Amino acid sequence: MIDLKEINKSWTLFLDRDGVINYEKKNEYVLHWDEFVFMPGVKDALKILNEFFDVIVIVTNQKCIGRGLLTVDGLNNIHQQMLNEIYAANGRVDKIYFCPDLEDDSLNRKPNHGMALQAKNDFPQIDFSKSLMVGNKLSDMQFARNAGIASVFAATTNPNTEFPHPLIDLRVNDLLDFATALRKA
Repeated sequence: MIDLKEINKSWTLFLDRDGVINYEKKNEYVLHWDEFVFMPGVKDALKILNEFFDVIVIVTNQKCIGRGLLTVDGLNNIHQQMLNEIYAANGRVDKIYFCPDLEDDSLNRKPNHGMALQAKNDFPQIDFSKSLMVGNKLSDMQFARNAGIASVFAATTNPNTEFPHPLIDLRVNDLLDFATALRKA
């Protein structure tokens, strides 16, 4: 269990993208900006979360690149437009890490924790014992466990996931629900 009262500016927030920041396309990929749709309340949530976390990063698997459906430049374009809207709403994301690899055993592909290690390399102040991962899949929760990060399950796309669950420290409805709970703590 996570004590939300302990969270302060020395903490780091890891966020999944599809299903947490934007609507996830079932069995498909977001390949163009016009397919990217923010989940309800996400911009408000990121404005609130900006007050609580020193570092906020997104970690996202993007097999669509490995499959040749999207280029790195195309993904960067989607992410830049996403960041522009987040910043315009007074939110913040410090960096986005993505894994294009097709192989499930790739160190950088969630549930493996390579993207967490990349973030720590870029932001040496990150302390995994003072970090949270918000995701909508059990693979996100396993990523958190593998990195020694507390896990927050957003029940946006998988509401029937059992809770309590050994991989889940806290369950919320969505990112705004998490941000609101943090503010109330």
